[in-house]
Amino acid sequence: DRILEHVDFLSIGTNDLAQYTMAADRMSADLATLTDPWQPAVLALVAMTVKAGVAVGKPVGVCGEAAADPVLACVLTGFGVTSLSAAAAAVQGVGAKLAQVTLQQCRDAAEAVLTTSSASEARAAALEALS
Repeated sequence: DRILEHVDFLSIGTNDLAQYTMAADRMSADLATLTDPWQPAVLALVAMTVKAGVAVGKPVGVCGEAAADPVLACVLTGFGVTSLSAAAAAVQGVGAKLAQVTLQQCRDAAEAVLTTSSASEARAAALEALS
């Protein structure tokens, strides 16, 4: 968090974050489940980064597969992420999902995923909180 005084914003690339956190080559089909952005360890790191940014008033953006996933975009919003960068094809779906839920539901989903121990559990917890 010492770097925060020297930057204007934070940007999290979830594809690389997942690869390095899980020590798995994201180009390997055999390891694809490990580089899933829903991995609780990855989500915890995103949450910690956002919390640090929020504490000092720095915007935090997310790019990568996570930002393109409509349900995960809700979780990221619940963490306090201030911008999402995704492929143009994903924008409509992400926007539609965010329009269907409240900020409180996003926060509840964000809190719920941090108590899980697998990517599938995290996604299920988020879906339940957003329903």
